[in-house]
Amino acid sequence: MATSRRVSRVASLIKREVSQMLMSGIKDDRVGMGMVSVTDVEVSGDLQHAKIFVSIYGSPEAKAITMEGLKSATHYVRSELGHRIQLRRTPEVVFLEDQGIERGSQVLSLLNQLSQQRQGKEEQGQEGQGQEGQGQDE
Repeated sequence: MATSRRVSRVASLIKREVSQMLMSGIKDDRVGMGMVSVTDVEVSGDLQHAKIFVSIYGSPEAKAITMEGLKSATHYVRSELGHRIQLRRTPEVVFLEDQGIERGSQVLSLLNQLSQQRQGKEEQGQEGQGQEGQGQDE
């Protein structure tokens, strides 16, 4: 069992190397359908398995095609990691789509909508009070 410090170092190395591979190493056209970035890497305590979380920007169809391309490139990514990172055994690689950024932007847009609705109600309330006040002065 590796120490947590070593696990985190291996995870950051994998993240860096896979990011470089996504920019220049993977030749599959499907991977280029959407903008892909590595958001996180989780490595098991025994360094045998690595979950690579990727964020894909694009339409749902482009995301699906990109994920297919990444899944077909897992063998290449694992072999490249074996060459680039000096480990006794290269971890098994699994690509997972990270939807955290997408969820965050949805939450932000909902919060913006709520704030606009509140401002609209406050403005209507102030206009109504102004009209009532004018009627009392007369």
